[in-house]
Amino acid sequence: ITHAGDGSERIFAVQQTGQIRIIQDGALRAEPFLDLADRVSCCGERGLLSVAFPPDYAARGHFYVDYTSRSGDTVVSRFGLTADPGVADPTSEEIILTIPQPYANHNGGQLAFGTNDGYLYIGMGDGGSAGDPDNRGQNPAELLGKLLRVDVEAGVSPYAIPATNPFIQTAGYRGEIWALGLRNPWRFTFDRANGDL
Repeated sequence: ITHAGDGSERIFAVQQTGQIRIIQDGALRAEPFLDLADRVSCCGERGLLSVAFPPDYAARGHFYVDYTSRSGDTVVSRFGLTADPGVADPTSEEIILTIPQPYANHNGGQLAFGTNDGYLYIGMGDGGSAGDPDNRGQNPAELLGKLLRVDVEAGVSPYAIPATNPFIQTAGYRGEIWALGLRNPWRFTFDRANGDL
C-alpha cells in the first residue's frame, strides 16, 4: 500500500496477482489502476511486488513497478496514464531493468524513491534457494542480494547511475549497488522526518 504524493488522498494497493487498485474516500474503485496479470507470474514470493511514484508525479504522469515475469525474472518498468488519471495504460510499458532469477524465492521487490535524493531504490533478493548457494549476495558483479540505487528521472535511457553511489569507482562492482550482502530486502522505507533509509 502506498500513495502517489499528489495530494489526491488516493491509496494504491498492489495485489500480487498483477493488479494495482485504488482506494479513495474509503471505497475501492471498481476498475483497477493497472492490470498486469497477463505478464506476471504468481505466487509464493513472485508476482507484482511494488509500485513507486516519482517526485512530482502529478506533473510527470508516470510511475514504476517491480514484478516477476512469466519466465521468472525480475522486471522493473515505467508506465504512463490513459486520459483518465485513475487508469494507467498497460501498453505504455518501458522496461528499465530485467534481472534473471535462478530460483522462485527471494525476489525482493520493494521500490521506493529516496526522500532526500529522488533516486529509485530497488530491493533485490539473493536469488533464492537456501543459504545463497551461489554466493550472489556477496558477489559485487551481480545485482542479486543488493539494494540498488538508480536515477530513472534523469532523461537517460534506461537509467543513469548516481555519481554518489558508493561503488561507482570500484573495479569489479556494479555501479548500481547501494548496499550488498542482503538476503531478501522485500520491504524498506524512508524516515519521513529526516529521509534516512
